[in-house]
Amino acid sequence: MSETAVDLDRRRFLTGTAAVIGGIGAATAAVPFIASFQPSAKAKAIGAPVEADISAIEPGQRVTYKWRGKPVWVMRRTPEQIDALKAGGPLRDPESIESEQPEFAKNAWRSSKPEYLVLVGICTHLGCSPSFRPVPDAETGADWKGGFYCPCHGSKFDLAGRVYAGVPAPLNMVVPPYKYLTDTRILIGEMEGSA
Repeated sequence: MSETAVDLDRRRFLTGTAAVIGGIGAATAAVPFIASFQPSAKAKAIGAPVEADISAIEPGQRVTYKWRGKPVWVMRRTPEQIDALKAGGPLRDPESIESEQPEFAKNAWRSSKPEYLVLVGICTHLGCSPSFRPVPDAETGADWKGGFYCPCHGSKFDLAGRVYAGVPAPLNMVVPPYKYLTDTRILIGEMEGSA
C-alpha cells in the first residue's frame, strides 16, 4: 500500500468519526432546546385535569379537590336531597340558562348523574367560598332544604348550586367540565369525547 492510500483511508476514518461525534453532540445539545418547548410541570399542574375517586363519599357528604387553583366540590346527594331539587324553590335561574356548565348539566340536579354533584366551590358574587349547610339554621331560614350559604354577603345556593332569588350572587355556581372514567372515578377538567 502506498502512503497516499493510507492517508486517504485515515482521512475517511477521521472524517466519519468526526461526523458521528458531531452528530451525537448536536443531538445532545438539541434535547434541552426541544424540551424547552414543552410546558413546565408547574404549568401542566395548573391546568391539568384532576382524577377523583368518589367511591368513599357517603350519601350527604361533600369532598373538596383542587383544580386550576380552585376548590371543586364533589357531593353525593341522598335520595331526599334529589327529591328536594325537583321541587325547586325561589331560584333566580332554575333552568340554568345563564349559568356556566356543560350541556349535560342543564337539568334540575346540574350533573350527569343525579346522585353526584360536581361544582367549583366559589360564590359567583365576589369569589368567596360558601359553606355547606345541609340543615336549616338562623342564617338560612326554616324553609331551607339544604345547600350552600356564602357568609361574605348572604348568597344562598341549593344542593345543585342554583342561586336563590333576591341575594347578591348573580349566577348559579359553576359546574366544571368532567367525565366519568368508571362508576367510582371522575376526571375533573375534561369532558366526554375530549382527548
